[in-house]
Amino acid sequence: MSKRKQTKIDKVQNLLRRPSGASLEALCKATGWQPHSVRAALSGLRKKGVTIERRTSDKPNGPSTYHLAAGTGEAS
Repeated sequence: MSKRKQTKIDKVQNLLRRPSGASLEALCKATGWQPHSVRAALSGLRKKGVTIERRTSDKPNGPSTYHLAAGTGEAS
C-alpha cells in the first residue's frame, strides 16, 4: 500500500505547525501560489474549523506570521 501524496494544503498546515509559524512569503514559496491564493487557502482552512492565529512581528516592518492555535485539529 502506497503512502498518500502530500498536497499543498498539507504543506501549508505543516508550516503553520512549526513553533515559528510561517510568513505569507514562506507559504507562497512552499506552494507556488500567489499571496491572494494563500490567503484564500487559509480562509478555507478556517471554514473547516482550523484555528489560525496571525501574529505581528516584534520588529518594525517585519512580516506577520501565521500559526495553528494550540490544540487545533486537522482539517477534514
